[in-house]
Amino acid sequence: MEQKWILLDDHPTEDVQRLATELNMPPVLVKVLFNRGVRSYDEAKRFFRPEFSSLNDPFQLPEMDVAAERLLEAVRKRERVLIYGDYDVDGITSVALLYRFLRKLGVPTDFYVPDRIAEGYGLSERGVREAVDRGAQLLITVDCGVTAHREVALARQLGLDVIVTDHHEPTDDLPPAQAVIDPKRKDSTYPFKELAGVGVAFKLLQALVHKTRSSMDALHEGLDLVAIGTAADIVPLVDENRTLVKMGLERLSRTPNVGLRALLEVVGLLRKDITTGHIVFILAPRINSVGRLGSAERAVHLLITSNAQQARNIASILDSENRQRKSIDEQTFREAVQIVEEEFDPVTTRSLVLALEGWHPGVIGIVASRLVERFYRPTVMISLDGGIGKGSARSIPGFDLYDALKQCSDLMIDFGGHRYAAGLSIAQENIPEFRRRFNEIASAKLTDDQLVPKLRIDAELNLDDVDGRFYTLLKLFGPFGPQNMRPVFVSRNLEVVGAPTVVGNNHLKFRVRQRSRVFEAIGFNLGDMIYRIEPGRKNLDLAYVIDENHYMGVTTLQLRVKDLR
Repeated sequence: MEQKWILLDDHPTEDVQRLATELNMPPVLVKVLFNRGVRSYDEAKRFFRPEFSSLNDPFQLPEMDVAAERLLEAVRKRERVLIYGDYDVDGITSVALLYRFLRKLGVPTDFYVPDRIAEGYGLSERGVREAVDRGAQLLITVDCGVTAHREVALARQLGLDVIVTDHHEPTDDLPPAQAVIDPKRKDSTYPFKELAGVGVAFKLLQALVHKTRSSMDALHEGLDLVAIGTAADIVPLVDENRTLVKMGLERLSRTPNVGLRALLEVVGLLRKDITTGHIVFILAPRINSVGRLGSAERAVHLLITSNAQQARNIASILDSENRQRKSIDEQTFREAVQIVEEEFDPVTTRSLVLALEGWHPGVIGIVASRLVERFYRPTVMISLDGGIGKGSARSIPGFDLYDALKQCSDLMIDFGGHRYAAGLSIAQENIPEFRRRFNEIASAKLTDDQLVPKLRIDAELNLDDVDGRFYTLLKLFGPFGPQNMRPVFVSRNLEVVGAPTVVGNNHLKFRVRQRSRVFEAIGFNLGDMIYRIEPGRKNLDLAYVIDENHYMGVTTLQLRVKDLR
């Protein structure tokens, strides 16, 4: 699909030059800072060197004082605590974070992760009863629970105290827990609303450490898990998230966590500098895979074990199941694309709601994301089984998915999530009406322009200015993720040197020259664009990010193509 290029470098020249001088930084990189809302020396210092001390006071979260006091009581009395978490990476890392911390304090701690197929998302009745059977006195939910009114009420009825920690959108009424910690609560004045589930769990521990007046060093030990869960959940990497991930990545590269070290070794990243890209594309899919195809508790065991052999065994299983998951992904994606191309009118269709018997509910979220990339429409993928559909939904900028589902709530058994990602369950006979109404909402909300993907370009760049120092400075802008994506540059009137080729799985590879500089360029999945390239002519405009390429022990800079004209 053609992208609309939006150049974002319209900043006052004198302001750019002033900050460039103060920072001793090329003006083109100062434009990148301006695009991220950084406009002064002090703001730049906080951006490039976020510190632990800059984190918000956890007691600004509603009911945090109550939650921390109740958890402190459990620590002092050595009460049995059960941590109940979601089966995705955010939930798994949240469970492991609390489990490791409380165990180190001597608290008898268990955990429970629901079965994706049998129980679905969120706090389940089975999990509540399991907590009682294991003798728990306190149940803590992580990355779920804010809409679990019935299940929390059951837990209280059975004698369990409950602390809910979550980051999803709450309903108008909160569940009857001792405390509900969620920055998105309607009454929350917390300065940052976009914490991941593992970030909210971390804030609970931050409050507990404050209550016990103990050293903050113990919190640092879990930052590797916080970084993985936050980056994997695709929340905005700004403010507290940026601080937590940046500090967590530094720890992850040298983590003492036995399970993480085993996983890093299996994927070839041990003793390497880890980036958010490594988390999103390499580590997270493997941690997710066992929960998609089986029990996610194996992933928790990986992250909490101190047994090196057990860690290696589980890491190998995760790697193997991820390969199986990818195979199922591909089959499901092909089937979904065929349905879209045969049954949906691209002119009148503002959204995609697809349902099929036999689709694996563990992969439909991934496939929904891929369909959004391909067709740029809010997408709901529904797996049917016995007249009940379990769905995953993904959205595009400008369309609030949670709000749209809320308007269709009378058609669904249950739903939950946030603006860009959600889950739902629905009776099969309601799907046609849901499809019609969901598309009606999308048609009312989305303009033609919003259905065209935008490529936001930070600045125009001359290739002569790209050298080792430039790339070193560029890396300081990380960690990269939503609202702080890897900077995109455009260079114009480039000459293609030699013949372009298509390599691997439809990847476009070629070389470009601008004046004295020649760079390798690679466009992943862009092989179909080879017809646009005319070797020998200085007529190519290229939008790209700058990467390092490691090959045969040699590291060079390369241009990773986002689009070309």
